[in-house]
Amino acid sequence: MSYGDSGHTSEPSEISQARPVGVTVAFQGNPGAYGEIAALNAVPGTAATRGYPTFHEVARAVESGEADFGVLPVENSLMGAIHQAIDLLSDTELHVIGEVVVRVSHCLMALPGVALEDVRRVSSQQPALDQCTGLIRKYNFQPVAAHDTAGSAKDLAARGARDEAVIASARAAELYGLNILASEIEDEPFNLTRFMILSRHEGQISDAPHKTSLIFAVRHTPGFLVETLNELRGLNLSRIESRPRRDRAWSYLMYIDIEGDARDPKVAQALAGVLRKASYARIIGSYPVAQHTVG
Repeated sequence: MSYGDSGHTSEPSEISQARPVGVTVAFQGNPGAYGEIAALNAVPGTAATRGYPTFHEVARAVESGEADFGVLPVENSLMGAIHQAIDLLSDTELHVIGEVVVRVSHCLMALPGVALEDVRRVSSQQPALDQCTGLIRKYNFQPVAAHDTAGSAKDLAARGARDEAVIASARAAELYGLNILASEIEDEPFNLTRFMILSRHEGQISDAPHKTSLIFAVRHTPGFLVETLNELRGLNLSRIESRPRRDRAWSYLMYIDIEGDARDPKVAQALAGVLRKASYARIIGSYPVAQHTVG
């Protein structure tokens, strides 16, 4: 799943089994992570994927040209916003050119030959553990937090612990030679994660339904935030959230998703009104809406 920076500073993970054809998509985590599933579906055709330890390193890889595109998870249908990724969007000049919605379907896996009754501990990233509490309680497993889901599978395969299982994707079990003991073990079936696709360049023009994302800040003046938001009246705001500014105490950034294309006259007029009123504003992308779920 890999919703947060792990703090590791290791080299990028090995490229997954997607065939490299000159286009590389960066993701956070190890091969088999849900981020890799997003990366495999980020661009048309076949692309190589490359895992990095942190969200910052994903963005840096795209900025430097080491990767052509990158994917960052920005929200989960159960857990809400993934703040580390959202905060990073205001720190980079990269463009959001699309989105991928991944179905998070967790599996319990162990070494070949290990039975369910042999398992005493289960490891995974904390959000995955939280999403599978029913199974963990049912079998009285000891949960062990790790830096990411696929990394847990990779570590178990290397260590060979026969009283331990991990929670990760079915792809991770395949990549690391683990046996799936149980599938779809998440407590809630509507577990989806939305990833944004990042590029150094703006996206190509498309007639598909669009979403526009922007970040802005306003002066600390009574009613000024409401006045600024009123510039967007008549538009459907699919998401609105405030985040603290890291360069100024007690000041906040507003992160907003609008249903609509920035080229549409009505949307363009509303965005121009926000840009006039805001003390800081940036349109981070106007991009096609994901039409289906992958994974």
